[in-house]
Amino acid sequence: MKLNFYAGLVLICGLSYSSCAKAVEADSLTKKVEEQATNSDKTYTIANAAELNELKLAPGDKVIMKSGEWKSQIINFKGKGTAEKPITLIAETKGSVILSGNSNLKIDGEWLVVDGLFFKNGSSLKDDVVIFTKATSNSRLTNTSIENYNPSDKTLDYKWVSLYGNHNRVDHCSITGKAHQGTTLVVWLDDKPNYHQIDHNYFGPRPELGANGGETIRIGTSTFSMNDSYATVQNNIFDKCDGEVEIISIKSGFNKIMNNLFYECAGTVTFRHGNNSEVSSNYFIANNVTNSGGIRLIGENQKVHGNYLYKVAGRTLRSAISVMNAYEKPALSDYWQVKNADIQNNVIVSAREAFVLGSGKDNDRTVAPDGVNISNNYVINPTTLLVTQDEPKNLKMQNNQVEGASIVAGFVKMGNDLQMSDGIWQKKTELKKPFWLETAIGPDWKKDNRSFIFK
Repeated sequence: MKLNFYAGLVLICGLSYSSCAKAVEADSLTKKVEEQATNSDKTYTIANAAELNELKLAPGDKVIMKSGEWKSQIINFKGKGTAEKPITLIAETKGSVILSGNSNLKIDGEWLVVDGLFFKNGSSLKDDVVIFTKATSNSRLTNTSIENYNPSDKTLDYKWVSLYGNHNRVDHCSITGKAHQGTTLVVWLDDKPNYHQIDHNYFGPRPELGANGGETIRIGTSTFSMNDSYATVQNNIFDKCDGEVEIISIKSGFNKIMNNLFYECAGTVTFRHGNNSEVSSNYFIANNVTNSGGIRLIGENQKVHGNYLYKVAGRTLRSAISVMNAYEKPALSDYWQVKNADIQNNVIVSAREAFVLGSGKDNDRTVAPDGVNISNNYVINPTTLLVTQDEPKNLKMQNNQVEGASIVAGFVKMGNDLQMSDGIWQKKTELKKPFWLETAIGPDWKKDNRSFIFK
C-alpha cells in the first residue's frame, strides 16, 4: 500500500509539473507575441510640428509629413534609432513638403534620417535653418533643398546647416542662394573628432557678401583649430559660390576635400587653420572669372594632390596654388607657418599664376614656408609659371612638366604623359570620367551635354 501511495504521489506530481510547464510555456509565448507587437515598426502621418512632438518614436519608426505648405513650423525630430532600424522623417512626396515662413529643423538623437524636405519662401528668425545637435550621431539629412531662405536684413547672421555631434551626414541636397551674413554650412568642433560626411550635394550660386563670413563650408573655428575633425567633403558641386575669398575654409585637422567640382567660383579652398588635411582630385573650372582661385596653403603637413585647375584668373592669394607666409608668433586666429606641404600630380591649365610661394608677405607675415615639396605637377600655357614673394626654406621642386612657358629650375619640358579626355588633360594611365559629367545634381547640372562647361 505504501508503494502504491508513493507511486500515485509521483504520478500526480508529474502530471502537475507537466501542466505547470505547459502553462508557463504558453504564458511566455503570449508575452513574446505582445512584445513583438509592441516593438514592431510603426508608420505615422502628421500634418504639423505639434503632432510630431506628441510621438514617442522607437527604432524602425517612420514619420510621413503630409504634402503641402508647412508655414512657420519648428520641427524637432527627436529619437534614438539603431543602425539596423533608423527612425525616418520623410516627405509624403519628395519636395512636396514646403517649409516656409520662419520654419526650421532640429535633428536630435541617434540614427535619424530626414528625407525630401524643401525650405523656401521664408527665413529663420534666429536659429540656424537645420541643426544637428551636440547629442546627435549617425544621423542624416538627404534629398533636401534650401533655396533663397534669406531674411530682409542681409547683415543677419545665421547658418543654413550646422553640424554638431559626430558621424552625421549631409548628402544629395540642393543648397542655393544664400545672400545674407553667415557661412552656408558649418562643421562645429569640440574636443573630439566628428567624422562628418558632406557628399553629393549641389551648392548653388552665392553672391559676393563684401565681408568675412561668406564661406560656403567651414570646418571648425579658430578656437578649435588645433583639434582634429576628420570630416570629409566629397563629390559635391560648388557653382558660382562667390560669398568671400574662401569657398571652403578648413579650420581643423585631418580633413579631406576630395573629388569636388568648383565651377566659376570667385574664391579658393583654403587650409586656413589646423594641420594634416588633404585637398585631392578636385576640379577647379574657373573659366577666367574675375577673382577665381584655386588652393591656398597655411599650416603643417597639408597635402595637395591630383587636382585639376583650369583658367584660374586670380593672383597671389587667389592663384592656382598659393603657399602663404606666416606670422612670427601667431595667435590661433593668425597665419601659421607652412611646414612640410606636399604638392604633387596637379594639372594646371592656362592659369594667370600657376604657383605663388610666400604669398601675402608683408610687415606682419614675415615667416617663409619651410619644407615644401612641389613635384610631378603639369602646367600648360600659364601666363606666369612661378612667383616667389618670399624664398621658402628647404624647398624641393623637381620633375614638374611645363608647356607654353620658359623653363625654370624644378621644371622640365612637357612629355607625353597627358591625353585630352572629356575636355580634360589626364594621365594616359589614369583616364576617368569626372563624376559631374554623369551626375544630375541641382537645376543647372541635369543636361546630358555639358560641353558648355569649358569656356
